[in-house]
Amino acid sequence: MKNILAIAGSLRAKSTNLTILEIIAEMFGDKINLTIYDGLGGLPQFNPDLDTGEPLAAVADWRQQIKRCDGVLICSPEYVFSVPAALKNALEWTVSSADFYNKPTAVITASSLGEKAHESLVLILKTIDAKIGENSALLISHAQTKIKDGKVLDAKSLEQLNLLIESFLHTIDE
Repeated sequence: MKNILAIAGSLRAKSTNLTILEIIAEMFGDKINLTIYDGLGGLPQFNPDLDTGEPLAAVADWRQQIKRCDGVLICSPEYVFSVPAALKNALEWTVSSADFYNKPTAVITASSLGEKAHESLVLILKTIDAKIGENSALLISHAQTKIKDGKVLDAKSLEQLNLLIESFLHTIDE
């Protein structure tokens, strides 16, 4: 059983991205223990002046959760052709501590289009040395037409989610 820290890039209580993470937790409950990080909106704005010495409590908790898990699964929308600010902020808090160094990471961008955010998120994660497996990044465009009422309605998206998680688990085991 792998311990996975899941991050929904949207702060919306009923976001499609959170729904996808919940679907994954149910589909793969026999292989993963998925914990959804709920502190994204509570992290202070990144400021390098605050990142010296003892970290702020919310930042210390965020970093500890990354360190303790076997892998990180991020599911994010695209906001204005980019990564949502709260998610980008959280990732910036990990630069100096190198928490993502060689950390198995899977990325799902689920949005109306999503190409720009997906490209940017993968680039950010590679820059902070996250370990992204060959099939561990997935773009689900037009996500709200494919995921409804807690179910994946699109057979291709369901197949791609299965492939992503299997690849992700393989990356963790490497």
